[in-house]
Amino acid sequence: MMVKLKPLALEDVSPFYEWLNDDLSIKYSLSLFQSLQSKDHIDNWFLSVVNDSKNFNRGIFLNDSNKLIGYAGICNISMPNRSGEYFIFIGDRQEWGKGIGSLVTKLILDIGFGNLGLNRIMLTVSEPNYAAVKAYENAGFKLEGRMRKACFRDNQFHDKLLMSILEDEWHDRRNLGIK
Repeated sequence: MMVKLKPLALEDVSPFYEWLNDDLSIKYSLSLFQSLQSKDHIDNWFLSVVNDSKNFNRGIFLNDSNKLIGYAGICNISMPNRSGEYFIFIGDRQEWGKGIGSLVTKLILDIGFGNLGLNRIMLTVSEPNYAAVKAYENAGFKLEGRMRKACFRDNQFHDKLLMSILEDEWHDRRNLGIK
């Protein structure tokens, strides 16, 4: 395994100063990231992430060097509905295209369905983010809908796709040996 997931600590904030000021790293990420440019704004946001007990947040660390390269998890968890929303942000662009996103997605889904007892995990993804859409499809997410012109980047609107995976679909994939 090339990465491990660990809770974030306050001292992990430093790489976010660079990542959140890198237009390419945040292009298709959380809209909030578009407005977090100052060190104070990033510190305040990061403190809320570290202290967040309602959502499941984990740092993505490289196994060999223990270097933080991003974070992922499940937010908007509804225990009465046994559902949540998956998110991932790999800020270190040197680690893009290595399959880390797919691996982290599978690790988080295992936790969401296994440890957290969720039945449904959804996500939204910008349609032009082809690599992410493909990775989510490979992990078993199914297209549920389209939010028309829901995102504004590069001076134009584009659609966001709504995708989800259910617990039984995830377990069927695992039982069939689909990784």
